[in-house]
Amino acid sequence: MPFDLWFTFAAATFVILVIPGPTILLVISYALTQGRRVAVATALGVAFGDAVAVGASMAGLGAIMQTSALAFTVLKWIGAAYLVYLGIKLLRSPPHLADLSTPTQTPARHIFGHAALVTALNPKGIIFIIAFVPQFLSPALPAMPQFLTMAVTFVAMGAINALAYALLADQLRQRIRRPSVLTVMNRVGGAALITMGVVTATMKRG
Repeated sequence: MPFDLWFTFAAATFVILVIPGPTILLVISYALTQGRRVAVATALGVAFGDAVAVGASMAGLGAIMQTSALAFTVLKWIGAAYLVYLGIKLLRSPPHLADLSTPTQTPARHIFGHAALVTALNPKGIIFIIAFVPQFLSPALPAMPQFLTMAVTFVAMGAINALAYALLADQLRQRIRRPSVLTVMNRVGGAALITMGVVTATMKRG
């Protein structure tokens, strides 16, 4: 894959990933309430979810979802329901303030699973990959190596982006000790996740 074409793809991917969506809201919420310990787990979960979405797209799921109303609707409602569930859970969770070095009650494997599911169960993301990637293919070169290069780039940048957001949110957390502030953050984060779930539920095939 020519470097200039790859660089353009990477730049476009950066712009898309840096805009906060359901995954980043989840990453920030975990980092604010549970600290730096969850940063790697969330980043790995995002990477796994992106890998599943990219793999499913390359396997043709994106094309199926574009032509099958049932497949799109099923995945849409699964993703929407999961986002709403996470939002309600965050709304009901108390702030964790007593000791930032104290391990939290949520195991890292659960955080990994949450991040992976939120990232993977997003029909908009799968369809986006199908529509986005082909624009950067060079017709003069074999398609599969280019697909793999872009897939690795997308997954790696998604993980790095999530890790950066988590570490930044953790730095903010260490400066915010008042329970009322973290309570508001929990409420705002929960409401945002629920809103994203509603938005996902109202998506139409494009």
